[in-house]
Amino acid sequence: MLPYLDYDLIRQNPKILVGFSDITALILGVSAQSGLVTFHGPNGLSGWRTAQTDFFRRVLFDAEKVTFENFRDGDDGDRLMQTRYRLQTITPGRAQGKLVGGNLSVISGIVGSPYMPDLEGAVLFLEDIGENIYRVDRMITHLKLAGVFDRLAGLIFGQCVNCLPDESYGSLTLEEVIGGHIQPLGIPAWHGATIGHLETILTLPIGLEVAIDADRGTIEMLEAAVV
Repeated sequence: MLPYLDYDLIRQNPKILVGFSDITALILGVSAQSGLVTFHGPNGLSGWRTAQTDFFRRVLFDAEKVTFENFRDGDDGDRLMQTRYRLQTITPGRAQGKLVGGNLSVISGIVGSPYMPDLEGAVLFLEDIGENIYRVDRMITHLKLAGVFDRLAGLIFGQCVNCLPDESYGSLTLEEVIGGHIQPLGIPAWHGATIGHLETILTLPIGLEVAIDADRGTIEMLEAAVV
């Protein structure tokens, strides 16, 4: 689809474009080609539970500058991790940049094309589902060899649901693969954010300036996403 869209027409008639998973190609392609802010978030088939609806409303209807952070026992509100997930700081520190990201498999497929946003000084987040760990390793290696990681200000790895070792071979753990690639970068980074194929799906703005804190696991919107 991406080569056949009229990006000038899209730019002149801005609308809210939101989705996740395979829709990563559209939200990144439109952001790259039109300069509009798009959104990694729930779609029409998502379960619209209270927390999910709350994030959607606050970001897209109330124009709030939301700060997302870790879930803790008994907490509600702007939280990126439920109690069954654990924040794993890879490299501590704070960073600021435009937020870009989505599904790792899709991003690996469009990197190097004109439909990948400029990542100079960006904060990149990644997630996936149903991939063997060796395939996650290969896709992250692809991004690294393509120079994607050389330009980032920060990196967040969310959830990789059902990403397991191949049954026929021994394997590093997912944490070892992610840490081995990301720690040498020396940029603020963490693993375990609740971003991905799960509930609650957060409404995260693509192409908007954010500040992150890898010690606390927070993403702070520095400007409203809609006007």
